[in-house]
Amino acid sequence: MTDITDFNASELSDRIHNGQISCTEVMQAYLQRIDMLNPRYNAIVNLAPADQLMAQARQCDEELARGQSRGWLHGIPQAIKDTGHAMGFPTTFGSRLLAGQMPRADSIMTERMKAAGAIVIGKTNMPELGLGSHTFNTLFGATPNAWDTSVSAGGSSGGAAVALAQRMLPVADGSDFMGSLRNPAGWNHLFGMRPSQGRVPFGPGADVWVDQLGTEGPMARSVQDLARLLATQSGRDRRQPLSINAALDVSGIQYTPDALQGLRVGWLGDLGGHLAMEDGILGVCEDALRAMQNAGADIEPTAPGFDTQALWECWLVWRRALVGPKAAALLQLPHARETLKPEVLWEYDNSVKLSYMDFQRASQQRTAFYNHLLQMFERFDVLALPVAQVWPFPLEERWPQKIGERQMDTYHRWMESTIYATLAGLPAISLPAGFHPTKPWPMGIQLIGKPQGDVALLQVAAAYEAVRSDWLQRRPG
Repeated sequence: MTDITDFNASELSDRIHNGQISCTEVMQAYLQRIDMLNPRYNAIVNLAPADQLMAQARQCDEELARGQSRGWLHGIPQAIKDTGHAMGFPTTFGSRLLAGQMPRADSIMTERMKAAGAIVIGKTNMPELGLGSHTFNTLFGATPNAWDTSVSAGGSSGGAAVALAQRMLPVADGSDFMGSLRNPAGWNHLFGMRPSQGRVPFGPGADVWVDQLGTEGPMARSVQDLARLLATQSGRDRRQPLSINAALDVSGIQYTPDALQGLRVGWLGDLGGHLAMEDGILGVCEDALRAMQNAGADIEPTAPGFDTQALWECWLVWRRALVGPKAAALLQLPHARETLKPEVLWEYDNSVKLSYMDFQRASQQRTAFYNHLLQMFERFDVLALPVAQVWPFPLEERWPQKIGERQMDTYHRWMESTIYATLAGLPAISLPAGFHPTKPWPMGIQLIGKPQGDVALLQVAAAYEAVRSDWLQRRPG
């Protein structure tokens, strides 16, 4: 018999609503699996007491018995990434400074997932303040990769990815600033999507006008779950005035290869040698593209056509400008400077050197880049490049110091491949691409879609899933 935790969220939803499985059975199965695996993987933190969660599951069963359903996530366990607020759980951001910080309200995304029926069981682990694509902190410790516990899970949504890959959650949420949904999905053989900027209102936060690089979004083992969770998370909220007004309708997505026929894919590769890349990554991504090509896609290698180094410098300005004020607020707390990790202090110390002219020039550079991509999308339907530039690295390392012979000059330079969708505010999806030739390490390829083209991008992902369905069923030991 199939274990309850083997089902994806949509399959669970169908069985719950058809009366084949009760919400209490679902909750019990997941709590047992978490009890068995979480001590090893450390993916879920601040787990709620089992008796409280079982009581909530029984309430969901009673509602169904009366013919009442909260939504497609009715009675389904969910752990919120620790960047998001969930009532009754601390929002720590992986920092000892915030270990006891209790929210006064749910975040917008949590509100929506609860309204669709999800039962919040805890939080998922992340690096301190979400900085660095490697999930470790001094509050909870490290989260290892679902496929190999000796290497990194990625981040910052690493806890979400590992909990999902190891069937401790049926579907997961996360956030993405510099690949924080895409990288851990790619390193754990999952689908992760950074939606269009404004598609999922992030917050509410201290600033709703300028702070527009980070966004929340979905992660899943199937494209159907990914699409349904994104639709649940999406929609305008008046507390986020730049959020997208239109509802996201994913009901028309076809889970067949048809959408790959004639699809024009611009393969950016390593951006003409600009991106340092470990051996084997480009080849794995090209294998994924060949699968698309065999189903009718037109794959064309293409030059970026923009100043890649200038864009990196633009990125540094934007990142410092947005991270600096968050670090500054924490630095008001006692013993903060000696408690926060060095990467946080580095971002803050560089942010205070910025002038308004620096920021405005970087904003103009970002605008020019967006307009350049609009021209590229006259030729291509999607743009493709690797989701990461290195394979998962040893768990005890803070970040890769070198790629080949090239020294990394910042703690996040090895994730440069993720900045382009972020700066342009475009939707991007990480698809499982392949595995290391000798290690059990997954790698992803990211597809970047047109402005607000989230549904079209999900349709491409669904077609890709259809042509590689058997291979995508591989799961970690």
